[in-house]
Amino acid sequence: MQNWKYKLAAFMYGRYGTDALYYALFAVWFLLHVLFAFTGEWIFTALSFSVLLFMTYRVFSKNTSRRRKENEAFLKLWRPIAAWWKLGLCRIRDARTAVYRKCPQCKAVLKLPRRRGRHTTNCPRCAHRFDVQVLF
Repeated sequence: MQNWKYKLAAFMYGRYGTDALYYALFAVWFLLHVLFAFTGEWIFTALSFSVLLFMTYRVFSKNTSRRRKENEAFLKLWRPIAAWWKLGLCRIRDARTAVYRKCPQCKAVLKLPRRRGRHTTNCPRCAHRFDVQVLF
């Protein structure tokens, strides 16, 4: 068993491997497979096969600088989407105990304790004082 590990490690030496874009492509591949299972359309099979080929090409590529740039471009698009979803889930999770407000000066989202009435708070990022009103 150890011999296979060393052979695989030697084969992958200098190759790019997996990253965030690989996992996103894997999710797209899985989604296309599910769509094919429900619809039976051949276009989903062709698209999933092309995504699978691109994933394999990226994993075994030795042009690591180019693959890193591709991953950085993907993450530049993905991070705001992921942050938006994460904030939405946190708002749902903390709905009974906290309210979320934006600082009017630096636009940072602040998590504040849920207390009814009008309160004054300081932004920890820019130290701006502003009023917050919590109705419920």
